[in-house]
Amino acid sequence: MISRSTIDQVYETARVEEIIVDFITLKKSGSNFKGLSPFSQEKTPSFMVSPVKQIWKDFSSGKGGNVVAFLMEHEHFSYPEAIRFLAKRYNIEIEETEQSQEEKEKANSKESLYLVNQYAQESFEKDLWEYSEGIAIGLSYFKERGFKDETIRFFGLGYAREMKHNFYQKATKAGYSEEYLVSSGLVIKNERGAIDRFRGRVIFPIRTMAGRVQGFGGRILSSTAKTAKYLNSPESEVYHKSQVLYGIYESKKAIAKEDACYLVEGYTDVIQLFQKGIKNVVSSSGTALTSEQIRLIRRLTSNIVVLFDGDLAGLRAAIRGVDLILEQGMNVKICSFPEGEDPDSFAKSNSQEEINNYLKTEAKDFIEFKTHILLKEAKQDPVKKAVTVREIIQSISKIPDPIQQEIYIKQCAVAMEVSEPVLFNTLAQEQNKKQKLVRKIENKPEEKETLVQKNHHKDLVSNPLLYLEKQIISILIQYGNYEASFDELIVSSDENGNLIEESKTIHSKVYEKIFLDLQQDEVEFIQPEFRSLYDQLIQTYQLEGQLKLDKLSQQEEPRLGKIITDILLIDELHQLHSWEKKNIFVKDRESVVGQLVSETILTFRRYLIDEKIRSLSEESKTKREANKTSEFLEDVIQYQNLKKLLSKKLNRVL
Repeated sequence: MISRSTIDQVYETARVEEIIVDFITLKKSGSNFKGLSPFSQEKTPSFMVSPVKQIWKDFSSGKGGNVVAFLMEHEHFSYPEAIRFLAKRYNIEIEETEQSQEEKEKANSKESLYLVNQYAQESFEKDLWEYSEGIAIGLSYFKERGFKDETIRFFGLGYAREMKHNFYQKATKAGYSEEYLVSSGLVIKNERGAIDRFRGRVIFPIRTMAGRVQGFGGRILSSTAKTAKYLNSPESEVYHKSQVLYGIYESKKAIAKEDACYLVEGYTDVIQLFQKGIKNVVSSSGTALTSEQIRLIRRLTSNIVVLFDGDLAGLRAAIRGVDLILEQGMNVKICSFPEGEDPDSFAKSNSQEEINNYLKTEAKDFIEFKTHILLKEAKQDPVKKAVTVREIIQSISKIPDPIQQEIYIKQCAVAMEVSEPVLFNTLAQEQNKKQKLVRKIENKPEEKETLVQKNHHKDLVSNPLLYLEKQIISILIQYGNYEASFDELIVSSDENGNLIEESKTIHSKVYEKIFLDLQQDEVEFIQPEFRSLYDQLIQTYQLEGQLKLDKLSQQEEPRLGKIITDILLIDELHQLHSWEKKNIFVKDRESVVGQLVSETILTFRRYLIDEKIRSLSEESKTKREANKTSEFLEDVIQYQNLKKLLSKKLNRVL
């Protein structure tokens, strides 16, 4: 685990503008920088970077945060991967927290395997370009496939020389341990000695999403060799076939940007499509599609288009993979190529525009595709047709969303010429098999994250208390340490129980005013993120007396970082559109901070009183049953009178 001191040093050293400019073009805009969003297609800049506040905001997608958040969003790094990337960029030594001996050995073992694989990739690449055997056999093969030099280098393709011990001898001479050469699968050790696994093969390095080499695929070129045509690295601590997608590192940006992923079978399918400009493509590397592989894609998009060969075996393989994709709650289409063609050959013989047009017009919804294929096999046989219908219903039963299920049932009824009630009954039977009378949707943690992000703005609008909570956080961040004058509303009651309103002006710091008012009302924030930020802010002001924005933006939780970024950069949105040139001037909120705080707190109190009155109304039934109606009415009247006073103070009409 990376130590806190290392993380702090990374944040103190890394400059958000220096990192982001490596990925997108930025132009100076006042004290900030602006550019085109890397997360959406646009022609007008909506992406802003603030060097002063060390944060960024993409107004088109709503994303934002600090330098680490950018790498997590743009490069799809995990938090530790982003920290390590920045540490390497700024030559910061990474200090690890105390680990058990077992944890240290495991971490060292995994790191050693990654280092061995990286050395192997560089060695195979060198053999491809610099040795006569590699040039004559490996490079010639790649050129025959139509791969350009820049494409070959981009994917780090290589060649393993035919000599049995060539790589083993080079690696051990370079100081790499035989233990890790064997456990990585690069070398096979038996009673006859050590032999190179991939000898005489062209090499396809397989990378993690973060870009580290975790394994290899090798293709033998000799037609007479008595061995498997394709060979992959064996399972290891860093390579698990069921969790690997070839091309995920190279294609992840395009997948996220296009919000769609093309899924193919082979290495060359990926490379050929990528070279033709179709960059949002990955391969299952010839293995059966797994749930883990689908979840990898799901980190980047919810839309998959499965591309398979035009032969019957390829189409059947496509159908088998569909159910797994549906189970993950993803949208899936299938596109088959003309008979005798595969993605590699089709991409090689067509232009980018022709490929795009074909994929757009031929990609079919899975119901349409499955119906077409299965009915073609069933022909007019009613028994086979009934089996086909049940197969399609089985696929629909995998979908976690009941609304989508109903839509697909209606589609299926039309396509298969079967009544909807019969299909719904069949669907119920499938669900009963799984002991699910009513399908429940249980979101995975990442699904919950997505739902929260999508509905956050909607929640703020529909729930005024959430909006006011965000307003209070915004005031604390921007003006918490300001001295301001406040018109204080003091409410008391006379001896007859009548409410008396008294107003006076007080002077205090903004954070003190907010803290005391909310403490007096015993208020707790509804939204967990706002509650967490409120506690952080108040504690910082009370202990340190001031807020350091660079420290505040160093949130490990991305959603907290996004909230802070939204608040800090919202006032600078007008810079993107040059509002001043259009004679639109933004009012300076600093001049009315006292009024802003008072109105926000009063409005907040008013909504809390509304909530209390509603709560009392719910209790009214039990009150009436206990003959305490008069006591209940007194409470309601008191709160209604207080609400009137607050509304009067806010110049509002009930």
